[in-house]
Amino acid sequence: MNATTRSSRQSAVPTVRITINPIGMDRPRAWLAAGFEDFRQATAVSLAYGMFWVGLSIAVTVGAITLDLWHWLLPMVAGFMFVGPLVAVGSYGISRALEANRAPHLGDAFNAWRPHAGQLAMMGVMMMIFFLAWIRVATLLFALFFGFEAPDPTNLYAALLTSPEGLGMIAVGSAVGAVLAFGAFAISVVAIPTLMDQDLTFMEGIEASVRAVARNFRPMLLWATILTGCVLVGVLTFYIGLALILPVLGHASWHAYEDLVRCEPVDNATV
Repeated sequence: MNATTRSSRQSAVPTVRITINPIGMDRPRAWLAAGFEDFRQATAVSLAYGMFWVGLSIAVTVGAITLDLWHWLLPMVAGFMFVGPLVAVGSYGISRALEANRAPHLGDAFNAWRPHAGQLAMMGVMMMIFFLAWIRVATLLFALFFGFEAPDPTNLYAALLTSPEGLGMIAVGSAVGAVLAFGAFAISVVAIPTLMDQDLTFMEGIEASVRAVARNFRPMLLWATILTGCVLVGVLTFYIGLALILPVLGHASWHAYEDLVRCEPVDNATV
């Protein structure tokens, strides 16, 4: 076998064996506790990272209102669940620095994606597909229940909670959104930290994530519910609560990855 053929075969053989660990229903609580501990040890950096996303969220909201696109706010806020795993990348970098016994700095947060930028970008494309699908569904539901003329904000938000059309749209939208959100969660919950930690393709990361959810469905469903509830609380505080919630959940998600996924190098013998 010549060197070119041997090199080609080696590149096609996995260099890492991924094993999914079984976990109990108590682990999500342990992940949250570990996330709070990481936040406590790196409060300034974690809070600064969270405030960055709060500022960006406020800027987007103000921009939408200024441009008279306020009717996009609800689907955009709901769609945050589809891009949230990417937002957590900086928190993963801070947790990794703590595990390496280093004092974290903002570079650990904002440059965490650089070593595996290509594969993380592909995951970003996948998450954006879910986000755009949600926006399309939300647009169709709005047209189905309210027609094509957007009422003024006061009437719309009142109608959402008091009219049959509004309540129907909330019920159907919540059901469809939950399915899409759980799909996005299933392909990303450990995929993104795995890609940060290992030299793998984004498809290998997605496979590991789906396997983790399938093997530990009940604990992972609980974890998805906790993530959704916490983000909802942060949004209801006009984003301010997200300054704490986002980094804590990010740190906790890193510990979830370490709990769920075991990566072992594979000794690929040459032929």
